[in-house]
Amino acid sequence: MAEEVLLDLEELRQLQNIAKRPRVLNLLSSEICNLEKMSVSSAKPKVEPAVPVPVKPVSPAVNYVTLGTFSWDQDNEKVKVYISLEGVDENKVEAEFKPMSLDIKIHDVQGKNYRCAIPKLHKEIVPEKCKVLVKPKRIVVTMFKSSRGNWMDIHYKEDKIKPSLEKEKDPMAGIMDLMKNMYEGGDEEMKKTIAKAWTDARSGKAGDSLKGL
Repeated sequence: MAEEVLLDLEELRQLQNIAKRPRVLNLLSSEICNLEKMSVSSAKPKVEPAVPVPVKPVSPAVNYVTLGTFSWDQDNEKVKVYISLEGVDENKVEAEFKPMSLDIKIHDVQGKNYRCAIPKLHKEIVPEKCKVLVKPKRIVVTMFKSSRGNWMDIHYKEDKIKPSLEKEKDPMAGIMDLMKNMYEGGDEEMKKTIAKAWTDARSGKAGDSLKGL
């Protein structure tokens, strides 16, 4: 479109140069003026209207009061956790069960949020069978054990019973200590006998020498 307007302008100016009659000159001048305005407007870049980008509101961070105190009991198949808390709406309780962890979030209880979490349980549970029951004054969490048996604790604890790393004492060391004490407290005959046994012990003949003690 802009290129055609420029071509028309060029041709009209050529006609304007050769025209002689006043009426024709006026018509050409008027048309040239109109085309010049069109060429200027067409040369301006089009500005697209700004489209407002919707701003997504940022959700405020949720603060929780930690519920570190609770009671629990068990049988061979399941473990129950009792959380004492009044005024809980069962629709505002979130429970996340994993094979070795428990995380209970309780929202909007008199303007506060509570959380009870056990990051590592004593043993594995079956998450899909676990459930939460909200009662007027407490929450009951039931977890089903992966394997039957008794839990020593609800929290995981490393086995502190470790094999002794102490080396067995050399039996000859005890005998040598005994001989030393007997030598220091014995008479001349005893000292001679012990001195011989001591010498034999060093050469591997301790058994025969000790028979005379």
